[in-house]
Amino acid sequence: MCRLPETARVEVSERARLFSVTRTAGELSLVCEERHVPGDAEVEGDWRAFVVSGPLAFTLTGVISSLTAPLAEAGVPVFVLSTFETDYLLVRGTDLPHAVETLRTAGYAVASEAE
Repeated sequence: MCRLPETARVEVSERARLFSVTRTAGELSLVCEERHVPGDAEVEGDWRAFVVSGPLAFTLTGVISSLTAPLAEAGVPVFVLSTFETDYLLVRGTDLPHAVETLRTAGYAVASEAE
């Protein structure tokens, strides 16, 4: 997760598994793997992403709140990113084991790339 000057140009790496650019009137934010962060970025590093199985219909409600509520109760900070087809829930790497345990206790199936 990083911030760039609002006028910066960003090149999307074809190798990136997750790469999201958001430009507003006041900022340019980039969410990507740390190896793809531009050198002039202000970085907030060491985040891990949960991928919510999708695609999700736009008519669904409460998906994110049902995931973030137990994490908030457990004191796990999150960053949420949504795309056209699914949602991504990011937690700090140091919070990952606690987040996995919390979500599993809440009844969610959580798998890692290694599983």
